[in-house]
Amino acid sequence: MYNAFASSDMPTVLGSMHPKIEWNEAEGNKYADGNPYIGPNAILNGVFARLGADHEYFKLADIKLHDMRNNQVLATLRYDAKNKKTGKKYNAQAAHLWTFKDGKVTVFQQYVDTKKLADAEMP
Repeated sequence: MYNAFASSDMPTVLGSMHPKIEWNEAEGNKYADGNPYIGPNAILNGVFARLGADHEYFKLADIKLHDMRNNQVLATLRYDAKNKKTGKKYNAQAAHLWTFKDGKVTVFQQYVDTKKLADAEMP
């Protein structure tokens, strides 16, 4: 999924999600206003489209996957991005907790340094 996201292959990203996936952005993140996003289309419109509209670029870096139990995987990574409106860049520490069932993502929880994200939006 991370490789597909990096190459803007949204059909592959969305295709790896369960039709009733529950997606949660970190508390304090402006995109958390739709939590929980239910289903791939809600995530596409409520999160991914807004990320694209708000950023000159938004890259995921230093991705490390950590095996866990109960069909869960933890990813630690960094967001390397530049806000379109302010021109500010940020490099924020993040973690993603993924839950899988039958090869599809059923639950996603984001954890991120929301202060860095908010600071990038302030003129």
